[in-house]
Amino acid sequence: MSRSVAVGVGLTVVSAFSFGSGALFAKPVYAADVGWHTLMAWRFLIGAALAWAWVLSRPGSRAALRGMDRRAILVSVLLGVLYTGNSGTYFAALETVSASLGALIVYVYPALVAVLSLRVGRRLEGRRAWGALGLATVGVALAVGAIDVATAPPLGGLLLMIASPVIYSVWIVLAARLTGEDREGVGRDAGVGAIDPIAAGAVMMSATAATYWLAGLALDRPLLPAAIPAEAWGGILGVGAVSTFIAILAFYAGTHRIGAARASIVSTVEPIWTIVLANLLFGELLGPLQLVGGGLILLGVVIAQTGPARPTGPRLRLADE
Repeated sequence: MSRSVAVGVGLTVVSAFSFGSGALFAKPVYAADVGWHTLMAWRFLIGAALAWAWVLSRPGSRAALRGMDRRAILVSVLLGVLYTGNSGTYFAALETVSASLGALIVYVYPALVAVLSLRVGRRLEGRRAWGALGLATVGVALAVGAIDVATAPPLGGLLLMIASPVIYSVWIVLAARLTGEDREGVGRDAGVGAIDPIAAGAVMMSATAATYWLAGLALDRPLLPAAIPAEAWGGILGVGAVSTFIAILAFYAGTHRIGAARASIVSTVEPIWTIVLANLLFGELLGPLQLVGGGLILLGVVIAQTGPARPTGPRLRLADE
């Protein structure tokens, strides 16, 4: 495994763990009677502010930002609006759909990304990669536990939850293309239209935040700080800093190095992280099927990242490499 791929895998794992912590940060927020729209508005406002602070502190990212043409900025903005659809449908669906069923539905996205990557982006190659995808997908289904079918959620909630991984899969492939992935190698040369992922992420999160705030103000949601209880701010800051700023930028940088389809396989470690934290923090015990599922997920990740190396084309270098 090359250094670039190893760094890409590490960044993707960091991203998965950060995303997986979001549900835990959100618990005190919902307990304080703060709705999902308010949480999302502040989540992306905090994430965007931290992203811009990071961009402005790095000479390479500042130069990359100045080098972004109008098309690149427009694509980043559209990705931000699209991400609003993914996060909004998921958190809206959680009002009526159980967390276990929601996790099962959402984590079909690696398979959707692999299918989309057949036509757009860098394909999964060989039986090893597809076998790893199959193991990881089965592992996720087992890891999230059994679904209680006695209380079926309403159709509207199910449709929203199904829409979330579909939108997210499209976003992943488009984000990977934006940051330099091509169909032959990990990335393009810096002079062939590739974009610094940190700068693009800051623009994208700003667009997501703006969309939530404009919609929230139009719908008269309680967005102002005075309307948010003090006990909710810890969770809001955690979701904004860890599950947004770190999670999104790490995923941008990870997909840039290893490709969208491969990054999606690595990201399936996220439910294992969430389950382990829930066990440590809330005393939730892991069942036999969850342990088997976790083993399959980790096995799929190992299989995906080992084996004979394949020649790749030139890649985009990040400003701080």
